[in-house]
Amino acid sequence: MAGIGGEWGERVQPMEPLNPGTPAGAPDLQLPESPSRAEPIALDPGESELVLVLTTEANEALAERLATTLLERGLVACASLWPIVSHYRWQDQATRGAEVQLLLKTHPLRLEDLHAAVIALHSYDTPEWITLPGRSSGGYGLWCAAQLAVPLRADVEPPAPPRSPEDGGPAG
Repeated sequence: MAGIGGEWGERVQPMEPLNPGTPAGAPDLQLPESPSRAEPIALDPGESELVLVLTTEANEALAERLATTLLERGLVACASLWPIVSHYRWQDQATRGAEVQLLLKTHPLRLEDLHAAVIALHSYDTPEWITLPGRSSGGYGLWCAAQLAVPLRADVEPPAPPRSPEDGGPAG
């Protein structure tokens, strides 16, 4: 199966899930239904809501380009990258491959647009997309919101201008 995808058109072997059927002899596990996100997360004073997104890219150059593009489009406040080795099943074979994991930090209001951009820009036909709801206390959450131009909470002062990690500003 060809693995072309994304606006850049690189050909990369996709990591797609295999048939999700239960192997012979394995217990049939039922996952609980996801809770509704209709109710907002109750935040303590000084906390900010954010979403962490995990995805992988085939190599460092593709991961850097994806992270930079998402930052430039204002869809993430920060992207952390690190090399990993993934073990997975592909075409009925256990295999492994080097990849680069991206940890993307965004606000829930940016999540839908971020997802659409990752799908459009990613080199895999079926990119990893795992979201984790989160909370951030203090200045980091306010800094994230400011980077994404998200309306700030009325009960918290706006953040100071962002600084770089070298001079004590928020880092990843």
